[in-house]
Parts: sequence; C-alpha cells; structure tokens
Amino acid sequence: MWVSALPVRAVERPNILFIFTDDHALEAISAYGGRFATIAPTPNIDRLAREGMIFRNSFCGNSICGPSRASILTGLHSHANGFIDNNFGRFDGGQRTFPKLLQQAGYETAIIGKWHLVFAPTGFDHWEILPGQGSYVNPDFIQSDGSRVRSAGYVTDLVTDKALDWLKNRQDKTKPFLLMAQHKAPHRSWMPAPRHYDLFDDIELPEPPTLFDDYAGRIDAVKQQQMTIAKDFEWGWDMMLPGQPTDGRFLGNLPNGEYRRMTPAQAAEFDAAYGPENDRLLAALPSMTDAQVTRWKYQRYLKNYLRTVRAVDENIGRMLDYLEASGLAKTTVVIYASDQGFYLGEHGWYDKRWMFEESLKMPFVIRWPDVVAPGAQPEAMIQNIDYAPTFLEMAGVAVPADMQGRSLLPVLKGQGRTPEDWRDAVFYQYSGEDTHAVARHDGVRTDRLKLMRFPATEEWMLFDLERDPMEMNNVAAHPDYAAEFAAMKTRYAELRAHYGVNDATFPQHRLAEPWWRERFLAKTSEIATQRAARIVFLGDSITQGWEGPGKAAWEQHFAPLGALNWGFSGDRTEHLIWRLQNGDVSRLDPEVAVLLIGTNNTGHRQAPAGETLMGIRKVLDDLAWKWPRAQVVVMSLFPRGATAEDPLRQLNAQVNAGLRTLADGKRVHLVDLTASFVDGAGNLDERLLPDRLHLSAAGYDRWADALSAELARLGVK
Repeated sequence: MWVSALPVRAVERPNILFIFTDDHALEAISAYGGRFATIAPTPNIDRLAREGMIFRNSFCGNSICGPSRASILTGLHSHANGFIDNNFGRFDGGQRTFPKLLQQAGYETAIIGKWHLVFAPTGFDHWEILPGQGSYVNPDFIQSDGSRVRSAGYVTDLVTDKALDWLKNRQDKTKPFLLMAQHKAPHRSWMPAPRHYDLFDDIELPEPPTLFDDYAGRIDAVKQQQMTIAKDFEWGWDMMLPGQPTDGRFLGNLPNGEYRRMTPAQAAEFDAAYGPENDRLLAALPSMTDAQVTRWKYQRYLKNYLRTVRAVDENIGRMLDYLEASGLAKTTVVIYASDQGFYLGEHGWYDKRWMFEESLKMPFVIRWPDVVAPGAQPEAMIQNIDYAPTFLEMAGVAVPADMQGRSLLPVLKGQGRTPEDWRDAVFYQYSGEDTHAVARHDGVRTDRLKLMRFPATEEWMLFDLERDPMEMNNVAAHPDYAAEFAAMKTRYAELRAHYGVNDATFPQHRLAEPWWRERFLAKTSEIATQRAARIVFLGDSITQGWEGPGKAAWEQHFAPLGALNWGFSGDRTEHLIWRLQNGDVSRLDPEVAVLLIGTNNTGHRQAPAGETLMGIRKVLDDLAWKWPRAQVVVMSLFPRGATAEDPLRQLNAQVNAGLRTLADGKRVHLVDLTASFVDGAGNLDERLLPDRLHLSAAGYDRWADALSAELARLGVK
C-alpha cells in the first residue's frame, strides 16, 4: 500500500546527505575506539560524531551487502522485501522505498556509487552507479540513460567527485535533496589509492586475541565455514601476489582483477610498492610455519583494508568541507553508515554473514544541526530497518504503517535518551547462501544475551555478552543458563511472530537440485514468452502434475484460456515465496491466479497449521502487489491418508479451516474439493488419489470441472 506524502513547510524539510560504505567494521572507526583507533584514525567520521550523535548499538538485520541495502530502502526485513541473498537475490524495484516517497514529497533525489541490487534504481531523479560490485581502479559507471562510462582514477575519489558535481549543478535548488553517496570501499579486494600504498608500512598492526580461534565451545557449523584468513584467502585477489606460491597455502582461483584494469603507469607504481615485499615473502615461504603465513596474510589484509578506509575518511572530509563552504551545512542532515560490520581477523575470519558481534554491528553516525545534541552517544538498540522511517519523518512524510522499522526521531530529538517504549531486542536472519559456507541461522540479541538458531540441524547457541564479549562459549546447554535460555527462546518466538517470519515465510530456493534449477530457469523463460497468460497456476507437485496425469484435462480446460503452469514438485510455501520474488513474475498480468500450496509444509516437517497458514498468507500478500488486478482462487489442501483419523489428514483439515478465513469473496476465493475425494465415512477415494497424495487422471478431471465452474463464475471463459 502506498502512503501519500504529507505537505510540510520547506523550512521543516532538511536536506539529507547519506554517505554509505560497504563492510566498514566499527573496529576501523576511531570514534568507536578499538585496536586501530590511534594507529589508523578516521578524523572526519570522528568530526561527525563530535558534532552529532554516534550510535553504539546499531545492528543490521542480515549481514550481507544486497539484503542490507534492500532493508535500508524499504524499512523491511529481508523476508519481507524479498532480497535475502546476494547470489540469487534480486531487488524488486517496483516496491515502495523511502527515496520514492521522498521524491513524491518534492525532494530531488540522487544516488551515486555502489548500488548492488541488480535492477536499475527507481525513485531517483539522477543516478550513476557501479555495475555489480564495481571496481577500485578506473571504474565503470552506469548512467541514468543506461550507458556505461569508464572513469579514470580511484573509485572512492570518483564517487565523491560525482556527488559534489551533482550538488553543485542539480536541476532545482529550490527543492530539498536526498543524496546517497555510496562507496565500494572498504569491500574486498581492498585495493588502496596509490597515495596510500606505503601507509602503515613501518607498523606491525595489533592482532585480535581470537586470530587463531579453534572454534571449541561452539557448534560444528562455526568450524565448517570457509572464510578464514589462514585457508580461504586468494593469492591474487586478496593478497595481491603476482603468482601462485608453490606450497599450497594460498588459493589461486582469482587473480588480481584490479591490476588488469591499470594503465602501464599505474601498474608500474603498484609493482614498485608491492613487489619488494612480495619477493621477500616468496623467498621466505618454504621455511615459514602455518602460523607465520597466517600472520603475514593478516598484516597484508589489514593494512590494505585500513588504507581503503583512509580514502573513505578523506572523501567524507571533502563532502563536509563543501557543505560548510556552500552554506548547506546548517540545512543538511549528514548520516554516515555502512551495510554491516566486518571481521578484521576476529575468530580468524574476514567477511561477514554471521550473527557474531563484529558483523552484526554497523556504524551509524548522524549530524543534524540544531536538532541533534553534539557528542551524544545513544545506547538505544537500532537496526537498518529504522533508516527509512527516520528519513521519512525527518522530511515530514507519513511513515507507512507496515514498515517494520521505527523512526529514530524520538532518540535524535531527545538528546540521545532511549524512549521508555523502545525495543529491548533486535532480530537477525541469514539465508545460508553458498558463499563462504556460513550456515543459515537467525536469532535475537538483547543488551546482554544473544541467541542463534540453526534450522538445518535444530541447534542453538546462547552467549552471555557481559561475561563472554568475544562469544567463545555457547552456554545454551549450561544448567546455570536454563532460565535465560528458555526466556530467550520465548523472546525469539515473539520477534518472529512480530515480524511475520517463520520457516514457512522465509524465502528459500532449491537451486542446488539440478532438476529444480533447470525447471526454474525454463519457467522463467516461459514467463517471458507467455506474458499474456490469463491464468497462472501456482503450487507444488500436484500443480506440476497438470503436465503429467492431468495433461488431457489441462489441454481441454485451461490451455485455451492461455494458462501457465508454475508448479514445482516438493515445494513448500517458502519455496514459492522465493520463486515469486525472483522469477520475473512482474512481467505477467493475469486475470486469475490459482494457488495450491502447503501440503508439503504439513507433510515434510508436519508444521503446525498456523505456521503453514502464515506462509500462504505471505504468498497472498506478495500476489496482491505483484498482480494487483488478479483474482486469486485458493484451492483447499487435498485430503491425505486413507481415513479421517490420519494425522496428516487432520493437519490439512486445520489448514483448510484457516483458509476459509483468508478468502474474502472479493479478491480471494476458496474452492474446497475435500468432499469430492472422500466417501461419506471420510475414506479416501484411491481411484482419484492413488498414493493418497497425488491425483490420477480422473482426479485432475474432477479438479478441472470444479475449477472451470469457478473461473466461469469469475468471468473467465
């Protein structure tokens, strides 16, 4: 649902400059303290913190680049906005975002830099974005007209150049503006600006106490990840070595792609800076221990990471200086944040994804002249879903009621004090994408405790952050924490219910199964060629069966109506949700959607009826905004088991009872065929359901007859 913008006086509408980076750990921001605060200070971010507020308890909802950005734009957790992972996720630009609402309210909007959401930006008057992850050296920028232009130089400097140019030359300076200046740095592969090649050369950077963590005291999933400095760095991409060492302690799949983009002069400068140290390493490598190699990798990694941060901080200074010189500083809110934190050797890791503190926490610094108390350090627990409602309320725009985040204005205008009704916990979810083999998990964090759940193994981890700030000891099974464990599981369940998430609503794909992936790609192509489909069937193997035992009935009843079959054997609600979010279905504009889903939820894991219904409701919600003109015919779950006493039969009957409450008779209509497939005593007619689950040809005939009557009633003939 779209919410119209509220008219407000121009004086009440500040400009918004949102400076955003990728993978910036709090440990690498001197305003937050940490082991690099004096070695690698960030004076310009610190300036913002002194002149504004720095939030100490700022968290992401999903520690991965694209999903975090999607949550920021929408004010929704990943399962609600549909972008759950980088590998196969794609952001649906048709959904509501805060830039669209600000644009509608009269703001001039622009985004420059890293986008990383697959599709072209929407809601912006101007944009220049990096393709995908973008490049550090001589990067390409995609323009608003779709053209691609290569710019000579270093990406952090160029993003700032382009942002300043837009500020100086924007079309309508009578309007307030939203400018999102989004940097690639300090994302992997941590290529510094040439002026910083020798920065920290004479320093031995301090190591974290957990650099050689053996992962004892935690579940096996923590050991099975593939994001260690010791084993998982690429010799070229990560370590900037010109060739593969022969002893096998460096991976060699990814060469230095940034080096390939350099001009001969740039390459010569790079070689002069890194060549001597590389030569020394290669000469010493045969006699080095594994620990010594790890320590060398750590130093190379962290020095390059902090070098990229130095360029970020310098360019933030350029932006702040321009605001002062142009007279915009007094009327402009400046926010600095990053998409999540990052591991700088803690637990022996780089990257993010985990719910451990280093990647869960993210920076949030804000300067708002005459509103925010300078130097305040709020303790309120905030999340990236809070950004959208905050920006909207700043601008006097009504915050949509279904945004899951909360405006920070009570904290900002309250001198940093935490309101009495503020949240006492944050919710986290990670999809478990293949990259780095980090297992799917979700959880809840309070001011003292953190609970993580791993659904694949139904294991839990509980950490006492006061006694164990490095999260080394899982106390979920410790008898002294029995009460806390129980209370945290209750809080976890409450937050999942609050945000409308459970296993049935969390989008999941099955792309690791070759047949499923092949069918998904084939059906996505079919959508592109059958954009005029009047009816779309959505479901699992029973729906897919229209291509098998039901083919004759399909050809007779539905093929003439331009029907499309989108059934996938074995799918549960969560798989259909993922397909709806990632299968280009917005290309379609059907008159009717026929939905039959949920029997695998009740059958595969015997999920409670309420959980399955939440998944079906989520499907209906997605259909409402994907296909707003379509009528939805919801099929009741077919009866399972031989008799009425069968537990699966009873479970499906509970789901069907709930489906009756979802059907409003206006847009959503229920067709219940239970009575057509059982006799008077409740015994299953196995001529129609021979395996007590799937339909025979005669069963499809019966379904087709009933559905055809319903379609005729809805005017589809």
